[in-house]
This record gives sequence, C-alpha cells and structure tokens, in this order.
Amino acid sequence: MIKTENLHFAYPTGGDVLNGIDLDIGDSEFVAIMGENGAGKTTLIKHFNGLHKPTKGRVSIDNIDTRKRSVASISKDVGLVFQNPDHQLFCETVEEEVAFSLKNFGYDTETIDRRTNAILETLDLSQYAESSPFTLSGGERKRVALASVLVWNPKHVILDEPTIGQDYQQKDRLRNFILQLVSQRKTVVMVTHDVEFVAECKPRVVLLSAGRVAGDGPAREILTDDVLLNGCSLIRPQISSLMHSLRDLDVSQDIIDVYSARACLVKAYEKVRKCQ
Repeated sequence: MIKTENLHFAYPTGGDVLNGIDLDIGDSEFVAIMGENGAGKTTLIKHFNGLHKPTKGRVSIDNIDTRKRSVASISKDVGLVFQNPDHQLFCETVEEEVAFSLKNFGYDTETIDRRTNAILETLDLSQYAESSPFTLSGGERKRVALASVLVWNPKHVILDEPTIGQDYQQKDRLRNFILQLVSQRKTVVMVTHDVEFVAECKPRVVLLSAGRVAGDGPAREILTDDVLLNGCSLIRPQISSLMHSLRDLDVSQDIIDVYSARACLVKAYEKVRKCQ
C-alpha cells in the first residue's frame, strides 16, 4: 500500500506545493493522477520512491515510513519512470540500459538476458537493442525508460506522463500492458493529462488542484463531472462530450446509444488505419 497522511511539501526556493494530501492507494490498484499544470502531481509521486521527503506529514510504502529508508532501498519496490526519459538514460545501448538495474541488483547472467529480451519484446524495442537510446525518438526513449524500470519487476510502478510521444498502436500496447500489471497484483500510479487514455483504461482518478485533492473516484464519475474538470483545467473525453451534448438537445436514449456505438467504431477504425 502507498499511503500519504497530511502530506505537505515545500521547495527551499518557494511556497508549499503540496498542502495536506491524504491518500490511500491499495495493492494492485490502478490510479490516474490528473490536474492542471503546477497542481503538484509530479512532486507527489516523487514522494512515493523517496526522492522527496515530507516537509510535514507522512508517506509510507507497505507500512514503512519513507524517511526511514534510502531511495535505493525504496526503488527495489517502487519503480518510477520520469516524464523526461533523458533524466534516467545513460548507457551506450538500449540493451545495456535495460539490463543495468538487474546487474546492479546482482542477478545472474541467464536471468538478466531472459528478462531483458522479454521486456524489449513486450515494449516493441527488440530492433533497437544495439542502438544508442539517444538516437531514438522521444516516444521510443520513453519506452526504453519504462523497460529499464519494469525489467526488475517492482511491486509498485509509477508512470509520469507515459503516453507522451506514443502513437495509437503504442498507446494500446501500453494500456494492455498496464492492465496486465494490475492483474498481476501490481500497483500502477500514472500521472497524465491524456483524458482519452484514462477514459479507455477506466482507473480510479485522483484530481489535484493547488496541491490538494479536488476529486477522487472512478473514471466514469470524475471524467463526467464538468465542475470538477473545469476546476482542474481538464475537459471531458470526446465521446463523453458528444453524449452529453446529445442529452442537452433532448435526443432520445436509443439514438444516443446508436451514436455512442458508431463513435466507438469510428475511433477503432481510425486506430487500425493509423497502425497499418
């Protein structure tokens, strides 16, 4: 479990960024943290692996206070993938990058090779194994950073804006992979502005605004609450907006259902066409 209690945090050069956050994230739960720029989303998740320590309050991972553990120790249980992959890439090849953590944790050569090859295949990176990660596109580097964390199989996986730079096909692959992680009883916490991706994944959604929790609930409820969304500078997913507009025009539910089905089919067709 990831738990924050009355969490406050302030950088030395400025005022409070987090202002009393109480949050419980259970094992094998999938949570999307959303909100306007500057709401404190990235600052919050950096507490989950000990990169930040509370100015006031408490953060615990599996009932152990993060102030009592080193970042290296926490990182064995909590894998954090940064928004900017260049902040965590440094090896000469993709294969070396992904294998580095396993070597650092003392795994044997056979296990390192097996796990590295498996995660490269899963994230569609096998063809880049001998390439420098810095010659890849932004989206590809993002996947390398993700692979370098997931390869050691952490219990909790924290993703900062994972869909940036990813096309339809890669987003679908990422969504399926995340849901697979959750089915394996891993905790997945994702910071994102991608309302369409969240609508498809249907996680629990936590909205932050000005360093406070502004909303918390199932995606279906949070992403259709215009008051909450507007307060956090977010908009409804496209299909939800269409259905809402049709209801405002007093269109019958039968017709709305037809529009909804058609919209889903069109969206699916567009994904297939873009992936060909």
